[in-house]
Parts: sequence; structure tokens; C-alpha cells
Amino acid sequence: MYPVLVATVAVVVIGFVMGMLLITVGKKFKVEVDEKQLAVREYLPGNNCGGCGYAGCDAMAEAIVKGEAPVNGCPVGGAPVAEKISQVMGVSADAQEKQVAFVKCFGSCEHTAQKSNYVGIHDCAAAAASGLSPWKCDYGCMGLGSCEKACPFGAIHVIDGVAVVDRELCKACGKCVSACPRHLIEILPDKATYAVCCSSKNKGPAVRKSCDIGCIGCSLCTRQCEAGAITIKDNLAHIDYEKCVGCGKCAAKCPSKAIAARQ
Repeated sequence: MYPVLVATVAVVVIGFVMGMLLITVGKKFKVEVDEKQLAVREYLPGNNCGGCGYAGCDAMAEAIVKGEAPVNGCPVGGAPVAEKISQVMGVSADAQEKQVAFVKCFGSCEHTAQKSNYVGIHDCAAAAASGLSPWKCDYGCMGLGSCEKACPFGAIHVIDGVAVVDRELCKACGKCVSACPRHLIEILPDKATYAVCCSSKNKGPAVRKSCDIGCIGCSLCTRQCEAGAITIKDNLAHIDYEKCVGCGKCAAKCPSKAIAARQ
């Protein structure tokens, strides 16, 4: 009986000593967290999507409190979250312009033709690594859905062989941008009325052979734009949305309809 009692007392004493040691170490190395940071973090959505440019919502909250990020820097939360965070920080939340992802390719099955029968992993990055292109256009959407899988909000889907963004669901987090191996997706102002729906850098004759809706670099759009918002680079039209007034004259004159109203 005595050995059992001694062992029990020894375990209790050791447990007590270890507990006190842990408490002491915890107090000594305790990391103080700003109460404002905790309050800001509470309002952030918790998607940890990286769309704000930081590793996650915790990092974003810390950056906001330090003044390294704006209170309206969360693209997912939008204006409602920005307003709440601005109250915590005691600053005004400037109106944040809504942005959405846009796929610079309208080359659906209707407009281009199949070039090869890809039977590998159903993923755009895998197909690109194999060197095969399912469609005749080597610059267009591969239609294998890497962007669709990457989107945490279900805002992008492959329809008729090309990715299409649902503007209502898109939060402009940028995950689809990173997932596309051909860099076809960009973040545009939601108010942008027209866009160049092509990414081909081929010259006109080659474009016409691969897709009937591709930009042929004819420059008609640049001559129509009174705001000087369109330029041609690498045989492809580009719109400067800071200058664009959304008049639609470029789209009206585009012979291949490569400039069109946003979907």
C-alpha cells in the first residue's frame, strides 16, 4: 500500500510542478494581440482566399491595424465589411469599386474547332504541360476547368468549352487568375461595359484560321475610339479602362466581334 501512495503523491507533485512551469513559460512568452486586430479579424469573412494580397484573414487583420492595408482591402467582404472595420479603426471607408474576373476568350465550340483529342488529366495546367492544345487556337481557353476548381465561390464555369464568370457571384479574389496556365483571366472593374474577348497574339490570317471571333489586330477600334482608350500591342487590342467611356463604338466597328459587351 505504501509504495502505491508514494507513487500517487509523486505523480501529483510532478503534475503540479509541470503545470506551474507551463503557466510561467506561457506568461513569459505570451504574444500580446492588439484588441483592434481581434475585432477586425472578427469581421473578415474567413475565406483565406488571398485575394487581398495577404496570406489569409489573420495576416490581413494585422496589416489593417498596422496601417499597411486599407480598411476596404477585402474583396470578398466588400462595402459592408469595410464599413464595420472602418468603425473599429476610427477612419472613413472610401467607396470601393466592385471588380470581377473576366476571361479574355469567347472562343467557344461555336467559334473554334478541335485540334487534338486530349485524354490526360482533366486539368488545364496538366494539358498545357503536355504541350497539347485541345483547340485550334493556341492562346484560347483550354476548357478543362482549372479555374472552376480554384474558385471558392462557384463563380466560374466551363460552358461550351470556354470558362465564363458569373459577375454576381465573383468576389475578385484572383484564385482563377493564378490557376489559368495561359493567363487568360484578369480582374476588371465591374462597371466596364466592353472588353476584348481574345488573347491571341497571332497575326490576322492565322487568327482567322483558328477562331472566327478572334482579334485580327486591324486597328479599326483604335481609330473609332475618341477617348484614346484602345491600343494595339502584339497584334491584340487592349482597353485602358481609366480612359474608356463605354460608348461601344469600338465594338460596333470590330469586324470579327472580338470586342463585345461584357457577359
